Amino acid sequence: MKKFNLEYIEQRRKELKMTIDDMAKLMGFSNGSVYWKYEHGAYKFDADMLPKMAEALKCKVGDFYTS
Repeated sequence: MKKFNLEYIEQRRKELKMTIDDMAKLMGFSNGSVYWKYEHGAYKFDADMLPKMAEALKCKVGDFYTS
């Protein structure tokens, strides 16, 4: 079963030198603390958020999953 890989998301964001606030703005969140809660697992990303996040992180939606 594939697992959603939050570590990849954080690592990829940092590779692109994007801040939590940068991602929050791109994802349409009110502020960085809301996005941080998603990236650290307090909230779960909805499936409809994944294409927008993949675009922001310049990757494929499939990259968010690991086996």
